[in-house]
Amino acid sequence: MADNTVTDVKKLSFERAIEELESIVKRLEDGKVPLEESVAIYERGEALKRRCEELLRQAEARVEKITTDASGRATGVAPLDVQ
Repeated sequence: MADNTVTDVKKLSFERAIEELESIVKRLEDGKVPLEESVAIYERGEALKRRCEELLRQAEARVEKITTDASGRATGVAPLDVQ
């Protein structure tokens, strides 16, 4: 099951992964999940979190800022520093 879980997570879009992660967090916060299931969904949540982080890094790498000259005209693009 673990291999299929990881594979499935790697195919998810950011929106789907974050939606599922939010659902897992809610279930864990409710505290009504048996211990064994809690561990399993927690592990899936960790995989989903890593997927979201990976997709965000990829998006940040593609974002560029527009550079302008003194008069405000666009002169080109440069990597966006998001720190």
